[in-house]
Amino acid sequence: MTESSKAVFLSYASQDAEAAARICAALRAAGVEVWFDQSSLRGGDAWDGLIRRQVRECAVFMPVISANADTRTEGYFRLEWRLAVDRSHLMSDDRLFLLPVVIDDTPEPTARVPDRFRERQWSKLPAGECSPAFVEWVTQVVTGSAPSSGPRAIVSSAAQISGAMAAPPKTPSIAVLPLLNISRDEEGEHFADGLAEELLSVLASIPGLRVASRTSSFSFKGTNTDLAIIASKLNVATLLEGSVRKAGKRVRITAQLIRVADDSHLWSKIYDRELDDIFEVQDDIAQSVVKELRTALMGSDAGPAAAAEARAEVKAATVGRTGNAKAYELYLQARSFADKMTEAEGARSIALYEQALALDPSFAQAWAGLSAALLLRTNNGLAASYAEGYEAARKAASTALDIAPGLAEAHACLGTVLISYDWDWRAADEELHRALTVAPNNGDVLIAAGTLATALGREEESIRLFRQATSLDPLRASLRVWLGLTLYIFGRYDEAEKEALSVLEGNPSQGRMCGLLSYVRLQQGRAGEALEFAERESTTWTRLTAQALAEHSLGNAAGSDAALSRLTAEFDIDAAFQIAEIHAWRGDNDRAFEWLERAYKHHDPGLAVWNGDPLLHRLHGDQRWPKLLAKMGLRS
Repeated sequence: MTESSKAVFLSYASQDAEAAARICAALRAAGVEVWFDQSSLRGGDAWDGLIRRQVRECAVFMPVISANADTRTEGYFRLEWRLAVDRSHLMSDDRLFLLPVVIDDTPEPTARVPDRFRERQWSKLPAGECSPAFVEWVTQVVTGSAPSSGPRAIVSSAAQISGAMAAPPKTPSIAVLPLLNISRDEEGEHFADGLAEELLSVLASIPGLRVASRTSSFSFKGTNTDLAIIASKLNVATLLEGSVRKAGKRVRITAQLIRVADDSHLWSKIYDRELDDIFEVQDDIAQSVVKELRTALMGSDAGPAAAAEARAEVKAATVGRTGNAKAYELYLQARSFADKMTEAEGARSIALYEQALALDPSFAQAWAGLSAALLLRTNNGLAASYAEGYEAARKAASTALDIAPGLAEAHACLGTVLISYDWDWRAADEELHRALTVAPNNGDVLIAAGTLATALGREEESIRLFRQATSLDPLRASLRVWLGLTLYIFGRYDEAEKEALSVLEGNPSQGRMCGLLSYVRLQQGRAGEALEFAERESTTWTRLTAQALAEHSLGNAAGSDAALSRLTAEFDIDAAFQIAEIHAWRGDNDRAFEWLERAYKHHDPGLAVWNGDPLLHRLHGDQRWPKLLAKMGLRS
């Protein structure tokens, strides 16, 4: 390593110069070379070349993360961040190169930073104040003497030395990671996934314990991500991990509870069982693990009462499950596809649910899963019609409830049909009350309840429910779409923008997010940027809607007409509501109400939340507006 390559490159937004100067001064006082010179922030080719060379040659790249940086959608520091991320991809995973620091309360899950930054532990330096331990650690990193025993040890050591690790949630919190199938056979894989699913479901039902949802936890399956990074991304203090080894009819399950802050094992155990009945073994292990975790995490009594309580919790969590191993295997596969939003994966999920139900028509959980998959397909405009899609989803949810009346997911699905298609607000409220009573921390239940609150104009309740759902399932991009759209509907454009940009940072092709940003830019009076985001949108009907709106705002009537004509020709039923939005934005009230009436006729789900739609604000003074609201049982 050359002398010049032992430097720290400090990258910051100009508004954070004072805090960055404190960091620089503390490091330089310890003899660390820092590339930080405000006098050189003048631009030009020579300066640009210098910055690129320094990013390429520095030993450590230290981005300063803050609310100021978050509000800057553009800035040279963002180019510096991109250059550093590009360089980091050429390095081994245990190389300490990116050392993010956060100087205020900017939350990691929503910060507008490259996803690569979230793979490293953030150091918290309020206003740029550095502790001696932090300075010592950075010195060790620069000189190559920092711990090098692997990513987890490095991150843990860094956190302990600097005191920089974010404080763990005050409420006991846990994520259940997919169990590793050591036996590597398909049967063992499904057993491992089923056991992890059951453990997660049981733990999620325990009051006072916050459990990361399945979508986010299972996103790490098959990866070698450091546990500290996983805990940080999921915002939990503890992780449950383990493995399954199957040999003939014998199965060995290992499980261990890890407190991530100090990488300590709070509890671990090995279970050996005969695999005569896969579900009996699964339930047995789940009861034992849950009893032990209650003691380790919440200080519960470990006696006979605890064992009885664990049995009751497992029984409740397995309501509606099948006894057919093959049907359960198909169900687990269907759920993995259902987490996606593409047309092909949605169709695959529905087919797998139907195969599972052909094997066991009394499998209530599969009926609820099928209902959810049908709802997703219908909401994305992929069903033959709204009537066909919602009726199929209603039938599946009702069948599930006939078999298992307490199944929260089925109540949530039925509630969604009542909101989006029936506009029966009272009945929807009753269904969702039942669902929330049974599963107050279920993401799908919270989404449905949040949608109802949005439809009824209950702003704070709606946003609270969606934020609660995203806190439990922070890596589920489709859920973040719902939150962003809700913030937009209530006119909270800056918050909607922040949410959308955060999602696109890690999911550049996420459907509807570029469209949402286009809508936000329109409301902010930035039509040129609105068109740029519209053209990046991957969902066709959303892209055409956004293009028609943006072209109109730019004064390009021909461009707006072209997008509207194509939308009308290809999506005259599925996008009737969006066509109404375009006419309203263009000031053609008569055409807007004509298309709103068509949307009403076809029960377009967009109408469920239309009352607060910013694109329709120009219609509020028209006498036809309150009449249409009244037909839907809503008030202006």
